[in-house]
Amino acid sequence: MEKPPVDPQNPWLELRRLTPARIALGRTGTSLPTSAQLDFQYAHAQARDAVHLPFDHAGLSTQLHERGRDSLLLHSAAVDRNSYLQRPDLGRKLSDASAQTLREHAQAHPGGVDLAIVVADGLSALAVHRHTLPFLTRLEEQMSADGWSSAPVILVEQGRVAIGDEIGQLLGARMVVMLIGERPGLSSPDSLGLYFTYNPKVGLTDAFRNCISNVRLEGLSYGMAAHRLLYLMREACRRQLSGVNLKDEAQVQTLESETGADMKGNFLLDQSKS
Repeated sequence: MEKPPVDPQNPWLELRRLTPARIALGRTGTSLPTSAQLDFQYAHAQARDAVHLPFDHAGLSTQLHERGRDSLLLHSAAVDRNSYLQRPDLGRKLSDASAQTLREHAQAHPGGVDLAIVVADGLSALAVHRHTLPFLTRLEEQMSADGWSSAPVILVEQGRVAIGDEIGQLLGARMVVMLIGERPGLSSPDSLGLYFTYNPKVGLTDAFRNCISNVRLEGLSYGMAAHRLLYLMREACRRQLSGVNLKDEAQVQTLESETGADMKGNFLLDQSKS
């Protein structure tokens, strides 16, 4: 009896080259092949680890200081990781002690600032550890000509997106940019999200924020994310608004404008032609 070909033609295999999604995994009887099942379990473990990984704020603060940036550590009203995960509302506001610390800082530096940069662990401290510094480097390179004043980088333990509004309001900031670890997926445990708000204040909804997501080498590159964020910031200052009424119409940079570290870019782009 003739054996079937070892590698039969399968049009799905070509699609696997274009996406990290789990397609065309094959089968063994009525189940997944062992390799695909083990890969799924490994990805799930990575996602769980990313959610529970402690925020290394001390290491990040040291790295910022080495680059000439001061930082200030704050904490949300969620006292630990369990309360953070079970009570999302507590992650959206500062603890009383942190709010007082920020008020004292604002009193010592009156007049407000143009931009507050907030970094929070969110649901993936891994994303913050990996991508905060290289992204901020690209952002500061592109915004150096604008002359905006900024506060020390605010580091927040157990923080969610809305906490940036309270921080911006207490600092008297015209704009706030929140860098936060996004909810891990089974192919992206280290995705960094950027949330931008003009005229931040407590009580704003997501409709007043602009989001740039999936910032990482396998997703949206640092240079592209910085380019889009800077467009939103400039337009927000011109139109004095952000959110659903401010569309991201930034011209897309070409791959040639990216540095070698960013050349991985978006997996949908054919880099063989670059």
